[in-house]
Parts: sequence; C-alpha cells; structure tokens
Amino acid sequence: MKFKRMSDLALKGKRVFIRADLNVPQDDTGRITDDTRIRASVPAIQMALDAGAAVMVTSHLGRPTEGEFRPEDSLGPIALRLAELLDRKVPVIHDWLDGKFPLAPGDLVVLENCRVNAGEKKDNQDLAKKMASLCDIYVNDAFGTAHRAEATTHGLALAAPVACAGPLMAAELDALGRAFESPRRPLVAIVAGSKVSTKLTILRSLAEKVDQLIVGGGIANTFMAAAGLPIGRSLAELDLLDEARAIMATMRARGAEVPLPEDIVTANEFSSQARANKVLAHKCADDDMILDIGPRTAAKLAGLIAMAGTVVWNGPLGVFEIEQFSGGTRTLAAAIAHSPAFSIAGGGDTLAAIAKYNIANQIDYISTGGGAFLEFLEGKTLPAVSALLARA
Repeated sequence: MKFKRMSDLALKGKRVFIRADLNVPQDDTGRITDDTRIRASVPAIQMALDAGAAVMVTSHLGRPTEGEFRPEDSLGPIALRLAELLDRKVPVIHDWLDGKFPLAPGDLVVLENCRVNAGEKKDNQDLAKKMASLCDIYVNDAFGTAHRAEATTHGLALAAPVACAGPLMAAELDALGRAFESPRRPLVAIVAGSKVSTKLTILRSLAEKVDQLIVGGGIANTFMAAAGLPIGRSLAELDLLDEARAIMATMRARGAEVPLPEDIVTANEFSSQARANKVLAHKCADDDMILDIGPRTAAKLAGLIAMAGTVVWNGPLGVFEIEQFSGGTRTLAAAIAHSPAFSIAGGGDTLAAIAKYNIANQIDYISTGGGAFLEFLEGKTLPAVSALLARA
C-alpha cells in the first residue's frame, strides 16, 4: 500500500490536524480505566510538536448525540491524561469549527469530541471542508475508526491540503500489507469464535488466500458437523453447514486445507467446575459439549504454525477463560510465540489470550483495530484507508 507518511513530511510551522483514537473506557465518575489508546496516540503528537508544528488533536468518545454536547461526552479527561503524559498544558477547545482559537507553532490543543458536530457520522462534505480549512496537514492516526466513512476519517482526508498516515496507522497498514499483499508462505489464518455467521465473510475471503485455515470455538463445531462428525450439544449453527462445506471445498480446490480436530475436550455442562473429558473427535457423546481441542489436535496445529511463513490470529480455540478448557489456546499461543513466522493478531478475545499467556512481546504486530481489523480480513475496502491511498 502506498500512502503518505507523517514521518516523511516537513511539519515545521504547519498547522497539523491529527485524528486520533482516544475513545477510552471510563467509569461512572468519568475516570479513565484503561489509557492504552491515549498512550498509543502520543508518538504522533510528540512527532508533530518536536518538528515545530501547531498541533490540533481530536477524536470521538462514546456515542454522543450530534449537535448536543453533554459534559459526559467531553474529551476533558483525555486532555488531562495527555497533559500528564506529555508534561505540558493541553487545553480543550469547545467551539472549534470556526477556527477562532489561538494556535502557534509548538502549541497543542484538543478539539472537543468530533462526533458532537452535526454531520460527522454521515461524512458531510461541507463539514469536512470546514475542518480542512483549519489545517495545512491532516494526519489520520486512528486505524480503529478506519472502517467508518465519517467526516474526520474520510471526508477531511480528501479535502485537506495534504493527507497522511500517522505512525500508528502506518504501522497497522504496513503489518496488514505484509500479511496479505506479499506474505511469506505458507500463510496460516486462525479464525475462532462462537458463530460462523459473524465471521462468514472473513472465512470466505481467507479461503481464497490462505494455505491453512484453522477454525476454533463454535465455528469449528459447525465445520465438524458439516464434515459429518458428532458434536453433541455443542454450540454450532446447523443452518450454515452448506456454507462451511463450500468454504472447505474452496480450500481443497486450491490445494489448501481446513484442518479439523482429531480429538476434543468435552463436558456435560458449561462451568468452571465441569469435568473435562478428552475424547477422539468421532466419539463426542450426544449430551456433551465441545469446549476445546484435544492435545493431539493442538500438537498438529502447533506443527503447522511452526512451518508457517505468516500467521494471522483472530480468536481463541476453546473456552480459555476456564482452565480445564484452555489447553488448545495455550498451545496455540506458545506455538505462535516461538514460530519464526511473521505474526499478526487482533480482536478482543485474542488480545485477552495474549495477555493471559504473556506473549505480547513475541507477536510481531498486535492490531489496535477491532472492527477495522476484522473488516480488513473480510477483504473490505476501509474508507479511511482508501482516502489516504487516493491522496498518495
């Protein structure tokens, strides 16, 4: 992917408008409970300040009603945290669309919650042009919102004098491009979750690209049923068996594979007190639920990952939150951590597994994208990314 990078531009004396992702969780009192996204946004801000730019930063926060500002929608707490991290004053500008606020090189201001502006979510072009008039350079550093065509993520990128990717956005696009545009082979994708329906388009897209498509969780149960294996009372979508068969057929036609479990871990109840039973895949009892892959399957999948050139991971293979059903995900995590393959991981449950097994520093790239990451896996064109590519 070819796009302009913030790091390649002359920023000195320029008015730089940064669209960051500062949508952090807060408790009922407004206290920030996880500042990961704020800390991830600091490098772009610091880069612009160090270069001598006049810097504006905005983001959405929560789900405000357009045109109606409420105190709970304010980026005030985020600005305070930025001030702590940067060790400087960070004022918040409330009515900023008219540009009537002082901003000199070396200054930093936070522009109040952009989703309060009428027309933001509908990518209103007049709003985008008004925002574009505020800056010399627009920087999108919010990959997590790249799948939304909004005024600050799409329209502004097309209307601004110059549009570029910030360091966080650039790193994300570089990693995704490396995984899918010119991957080292074999390319192995792990897609797991409770329902095939929520990831059907991802599975279809990957079936055209990858060499091994490892499925897990309820998705694997559906594929097992499609292959004629018993799944007892396991979570599955029996109305999508034909879809699962079609995906497996697509893979076979390409000489690729969807490796199904050879052994499984079952229980007769979904509980942390449930007794785990390790059985062969064709011996699942009618009243049992499949809650993890068995050790033989885990070892086989670990072998595939060890031989991979690229690994894309989205979703744990079993109910890893319960210890007796965590073996498959633990083995998979260790295999990815120790594999020489380029590895990229994304999705909330995946990040939770990475944290649980303490392998974050052994994954080549952990996506911050959430929904944007999943839509990229689906093969969709992300509006914010397409705008940056168009401006390149």
